[in-house]
Amino acid sequence: MPIDKNVKDQWEKLQSDYNYPVDAMGRPIDQNDQETLNVWREEGIDRFMQK
Repeated sequence: MPIDKNVKDQWEKLQSDYNYPVDAMGRPIDQNDQETLNVWREEGIDRFMQK
């Protein structure tokens, strides 16, 4: 199920400030939280990670 466009836009902006995965609130995503990491990848947020 796709996430709301506003949430996705905000998440992309937040992710561009970090070089590790963050959730839509800007908190680091625990590596054991596979559900959130899957959404993070499926929605393409990973491509906004700071290099």
